[in-house]
Amino acid sequence: MQEGKFVSRDEVARTDTPCSTSTWRPVPHIDVIEAVTEVIKAHDWEIEGEKFGLAREGQKMFGVMEISRSASREWHRCIGIRNSHDKSFAVGLSAGIIVCVCSNMAFGGTTVIKRRHTSGINLAELIDRAIASLEDDFLTVETVSEDLKDAYLKDDDEARSCIVRAAELGVINSCDILPAFREFKSPSHEEFAEPTRWSLMNALSEIVKKYSPQRVDHSYLALNRAFGLDGRPAAIFA
Repeated sequence: MQEGKFVSRDEVARTDTPCSTSTWRPVPHIDVIEAVTEVIKAHDWEIEGEKFGLAREGQKMFGVMEISRSASREWHRCIGIRNSHDKSFAVGLSAGIIVCVCSNMAFGGTTVIKRRHTSGINLAELIDRAIASLEDDFLTVETVSEDLKDAYLKDDDEARSCIVRAAELGVINSCDILPAFREFKSPSHEEFAEPTRWSLMNALSEIVKKYSPQRVDHSYLALNRAFGLDGRPAAIFA
């Protein structure tokens, strides 16, 4: 299996799950996806798009489900999904948004699903509670995003400084500092022509799109920390 590739739901379903031990029961990746799907449908939401990635020979799974529920015409709400078979992290969900014009993504904090059993019923119940708890995270991400649109950078020097800081925080690779600045100055989408913090975040997100699934997951975790989408002060402007 190619390292860090994007795959279909069917290919995720074909991923082998390690055998359980007396103290550890891995959750099949497809079970997580299907449980999230069931909960979304139970909330009368629609899945308008989905994307999944596998890394480390299928040991790690990352996914995004775009859902219909949103009060904004500028973005759709989405749910990020994480699961591992190598004990590197537990099942987790994140509240996020997908910017309509460019499919750039941003996420708030991750809700880790703590479980003792792995049956489908119990997993669905845990995910139901987890998705309900994401409502506050959705509101935080959307509120911060609105604030970013109204905050202008002083000049190019501040933009350069922020992009370097983004590399230090792990949002982008250091070799992408110059491409990120170019994207900020000459954005691929005219909606981000104004030199705002929102445009800067989308310039960085545009760069992140080319990374592998595992690197994308790391980048978005760093991006929400950098711009304060997790409800804490934005680290990139500190």
